[in-house]
Amino acid sequence: MEITGRKLFVKGLLAEGVDTIFAYPGGMVTDILDELYKTTEIRVVLARHEQAAVHEAEGYARATGKTGVVLVTSGPGATNTITGIADARYDSIPLVIVTGQVNRSLIGNDAFQEVDIVGMVRSTAKDAYTVANREELGQRIKMAFYVASTGRPGPVLIDIPKDIQVASGSPDYPEEIHLRGYKPNTGVHIGQLKKAYKLLHSAKRPLILAGGGVRISGAQEELTALVNTMQIPVVTTIMGKGSISEDSPYYVGNAGMHGRYASNMAITHCDVLFSIGTRFNDRITGDLNEFASNAKIIHVDADTASISRNVVVDIPVVADARLALSKMNEWAEPMKTEAWISEIEGWQQKHPLLMRRDKGLSPQMIMGGIDRVFPEAIVTTDVGQHQMWAMQFLPVTKDRPMFTSGGLGTMGFGFPAAVGAKIACPDKDVIAITGDGGFQMNMQEMATAVTNDSPVIIVLLNNQYLGMVRQFQQFFYGKRYEITCLARRKGCPENCKGPSELCPPYEPDFMKWAESYGVEGLRVNAESDIIHALETAKANSRAGKSTLVEFDIAFDENVLPMVKSGNPIDDMILK
Repeated sequence: MEITGRKLFVKGLLAEGVDTIFAYPGGMVTDILDELYKTTEIRVVLARHEQAAVHEAEGYARATGKTGVVLVTSGPGATNTITGIADARYDSIPLVIVTGQVNRSLIGNDAFQEVDIVGMVRSTAKDAYTVANREELGQRIKMAFYVASTGRPGPVLIDIPKDIQVASGSPDYPEEIHLRGYKPNTGVHIGQLKKAYKLLHSAKRPLILAGGGVRISGAQEELTALVNTMQIPVVTTIMGKGSISEDSPYYVGNAGMHGRYASNMAITHCDVLFSIGTRFNDRITGDLNEFASNAKIIHVDADTASISRNVVVDIPVVADARLALSKMNEWAEPMKTEAWISEIEGWQQKHPLLMRRDKGLSPQMIMGGIDRVFPEAIVTTDVGQHQMWAMQFLPVTKDRPMFTSGGLGTMGFGFPAAVGAKIACPDKDVIAITGDGGFQMNMQEMATAVTNDSPVIIVLLNNQYLGMVRQFQQFFYGKRYEITCLARRKGCPENCKGPSELCPPYEPDFMKWAESYGVEGLRVNAESDIIHALETAKANSRAGKSTLVEFDIAFDENVLPMVKSGNPIDDMILK
């Protein structure tokens, strides 16, 4: 008995274990939505913007380990997903994005809300294709979930023309699929891995650089075991933070543009750098000619294309991080690293990671409050200064993971990602750390949180500026704060160097905004009020109510250390 494409689509989702879809309706997906209406096994979450729907699916995917699913219509519905697709690709998040498309007979005719979304996302999605006929629909859906979740995970887009959604065809959905040109690596070259181990074990100043691949593969325990046995210090990328406990005596800190002084110095002076699950992007390496220039470099990564693309390495190992580390633990033996670790500790003491306490409420105080009040929670961040302060001062633990936009650096990511994580994990506290700039990019998603009974705690650091760019303007552009002051109006002085008593009022009033959604708003100006505000927010969350806690911080707080783009990572601005 034949069934329609839309019925097969829902059948495929159920076969893939999908229980939640983040969606926005439109003409070219109405048939699919009508079919979803008939099932109680899949929850359809109405986002308030398609970009936010993708970020919500990212938060859901990170919180559950499952593939996130997005459904939007053609034209602007599809194009609004592109930023989220690129974000998921950079950070290796498994997503399936389903876009409706006009009837096949209209494709290429500039029909209403027709765009070539597949062509647009080919360079950002892991894969993308338009379903050409009804007979291949089941196979294409199966392919999308398989490709998205295997190898280096990522987003896959399926574009389904409207006429295929209503056309009848086979009811069969494939149980497995074999793709000739896609063979994700599932093993490890033992010979290469042994070479890597021998080189690492022979080092006098060994260092492990752990990236997001360690967390994606769930290799935290394996990394910790190797480090404890071999006694090797570890630095992390932003995405790798949490790969090893921050209480470990071997953990140095994050490295790169805003990494710790000791971490960057350790990379500069190590003699063997064992990097695992990282792409070596420019925020980590700085000047490529000076990056780990005294070291032999080992690179372990599941993605063949990532190895030696940015940094030419001495020993490449194509392997899943967990598999590689498990095998190395079979060979691991202690090393004599006391002198090297002592040298790193000297760098830590020379330039500890601390903020001044004489400028009022500081980000370090705020992160300390979160650490105290929320030992167990899911934390998301937006992008900007607050993101770096969270990375510097808020430990990531097994019970308090942190989701952030690392590769693309997408402002507007943090809040919808928190909403998606809360929908996925309703019994956990979820905190979105954001800035007044990034928050305004997707603040409409409070409606999604409220209507889905998914209370989120928003920690908003308000310095009235687009702080990261303002910091660049302060250091490198003579304090010419062009369009970074969020309170600036037409009547303001042309050459403003910062806030004064003449400044206009800041808009919006976040307390009134919170009230309009039935959300409690709290404004904090003093260190003594931090804990009470966060405990109130926690109580509200447990009672089913979202809270926005706005922390007023100085406009000229900076993220330090800082490496100027293109400079060596040991050339740091420290004050």
